[in-house]
Amino acid sequence: MTRLLEAIAAWRLGTRLFVAQAIVLFAIVASAGLTAAIIGPRLFHAHLLDTGHPPDSPEIVHIERAFADASMISLTVGLLVALAASLGISWYLTRRIGHPVELLTQAAGRLSRGDYDARVTVTGGGPELSTLGDTFNTMADRLGDVENTRRRLLSDLAHEMRTPIATLNAHLEGIADGVLTWDDNTQAVVEQQAQRLTRLARDLDEVSRAEEGRIELQTSVQPLTDLVEPAIRQARHAYDTKGVTLTVRVDDVPVRADPQRVAQILGNLLTNALRHTPQGRRVDVTSTSTPDAVTISVADTGQGMTAEQLAHIFERFYRGDAAREADKGGSGIGLTIAKALAEAHGGSLTATSDGEGTGATLRLTLPRETHQSGR
Repeated sequence: MTRLLEAIAAWRLGTRLFVAQAIVLFAIVASAGLTAAIIGPRLFHAHLLDTGHPPDSPEIVHIERAFADASMISLTVGLLVALAASLGISWYLTRRIGHPVELLTQAAGRLSRGDYDARVTVTGGGPELSTLGDTFNTMADRLGDVENTRRRLLSDLAHEMRTPIATLNAHLEGIADGVLTWDDNTQAVVEQQAQRLTRLARDLDEVSRAEEGRIELQTSVQPLTDLVEPAIRQARHAYDTKGVTLTVRVDDVPVRADPQRVAQILGNLLTNALRHTPQGRRVDVTSTSTPDAVTISVADTGQGMTAEQLAHIFERFYRGDAAREADKGGSGIGLTIAKALAEAHGGSLTATSDGEGTGATLRLTLPRETHQSGR
């Protein structure tokens, strides 16, 4: 039985459809034939007797034989017509369904071989197959984006590591060749590059754990001002040094969050805003509240972002400036970590900008604590 089912499963779609319909038709005809053979003659004979024919009349024999022959011919013709109709319907459905399925199979094969440009256009197969085709194309788009991000990640990671490794190698070779001496300046350079590599490894681990949901949050209910103030205090000196005004206006509403993680998020947002805001400009930190959430906005008056930059701002290692200077562009992981941490809180992190030169606004939304437990 198992081998039979496996053999049937290996048949083409049209064959399976036809065989399935034929089985149903034979079952119907068999049921009708048995009914006509067993019950039909008795009922027909009883009706003949009710019409006044004597039980031993020769006419009854001929009439009943004619009834049996007519029933058999009718069932046979009906079966043949139904089989022909089933064959035609199976062929039609196979053409309508099989071609789109074949296109999807070919596109899936290309996709499995790494061709992320594989797309399929499904027409004539009905709304279900059209929806399946659209879903396949959406999946292919996302897989292509993931692949592009992976390639860019590897390339950018190699770039990020190349500079400190090259610097370390150059200094070590210089010391070995006697060109450089191990003094305070050399030690400072080596330590700086080692710290840069350590920070890169730590940030990568941090963002990976956050995106995979492996960060344990120690949340508590605190006023929003208590969550914002530590990040403001830490950033204030850098703002004053650069000559950028930092203003803060937040509501004193209760929020359930991890204070250290929120400070980390806001620290990344404030650092990003300062990096892209020229001297003499300002950065405003404000908040808005709804019954369910609190939104903290960090709005700068600096470089702004294009639509393309907005689409990639939260990707790992992405920097809006093409030059990719480390002292200007940062590591490119801070906003990725901030977004992952925001989502770990059940919130979100979004960015908006009207274009280059118009500044940018990053909005951190956190769930609001609507009641205090025990009250």
